[in-house]
Amino acid sequence: MAQAPIQFDRASGVLEGANAWEHLAAVALALGSKVASNFSHRGYNLCANLLRTTLPDRGIQIRLNPDAIFEFPYGDGYWSKLLNRTYSYEDELELLFKDSADVDYTLLDCGANYGYWSVLVSSKPFGLHKAIAIEPSGQNFPKLANNAKINGNRFEAMKCAIGAARGTARLSGTKHEAFSIAGAQSDGEEVPVIALDNLLDDGKVASDGKYLIKLDVEGVEIEAMKGGARLMQIDSVFLCEEHGNDPKHTVSRYILEETPLKLIVYDPRSHRLETVTDLSILDRIKVSTHVGYNVFGTASAFWLARIDALNAKAARPRAMRD
Repeated sequence: MAQAPIQFDRASGVLEGANAWEHLAAVALALGSKVASNFSHRGYNLCANLLRTTLPDRGIQIRLNPDAIFEFPYGDGYWSKLLNRTYSYEDELELLFKDSADVDYTLLDCGANYGYWSVLVSSKPFGLHKAIAIEPSGQNFPKLANNAKINGNRFEAMKCAIGAARGTARLSGTKHEAFSIAGAQSDGEEVPVIALDNLLDDGKVASDGKYLIKLDVEGVEIEAMKGGARLMQIDSVFLCEEHGNDPKHTVSRYILEETPLKLIVYDPRSHRLETVTDLSILDRIKVSTHVGYNVFGTASAFWLARIDALNAKAARPRAMRD
């Protein structure tokens, strides 16, 4: 019988249910993240995954906030950074999600992996939003479904990939966080593919709703946007990964030149979500080739006004914001 998961509370730092070696490993994983953060966590995943081979096969449940629990295999290189309480995952997404807690929107979490953002966005501190977590991998999906279950099945999990149109594709890769249907695959797992607009066709979402659409789809971002032409025309924001190793800024260039969307990026220098007309700003922002950067695209007057208001809050002195 599988061991019960280890428990870790990010707010208090309390680790429960671990033996002495597992406690020591947690210290090493957290300290390793703090050190590696100075180098954009280069090499951290590899070292953590090596450490994982010495650990029992069990899960760890991270309490992200009082109403959000996120479980993954203990020692997982990608997610163990959460044991470092100073680590923030995708700051620019959290900024928008937290500010949108009072908005009646649905999260379309495409390439959901184990469901981190679906867990958070559907929690009370983030506004109890509806979320649809879409993940094609037969390896990842049970972990995604488990995270839905331990959070009261408050978000829906769908096992499929996102593309330009309905069909099937081959999913392959060696890292759970980087499985992809990009390219002509001859091996790997066969998975169903849907277009974003099929969610409208199938009654999963309504044409008069508001949406935040996270596209972490490993090289298929442009195809996914092509399949979401109708969603682009309503109150939606597309949250797309721009790859750090792409000097041509292909995803951002597509948004800027081939869609009706305005391109918005988080500028760490100004601490604002900046509307972009010149892609050269990304040369400065994308400082690490081995990580992804999120860029936003929207044609929605509602969401553009919200982003303007968010920037206005950021511009106020901290004492006034508090």
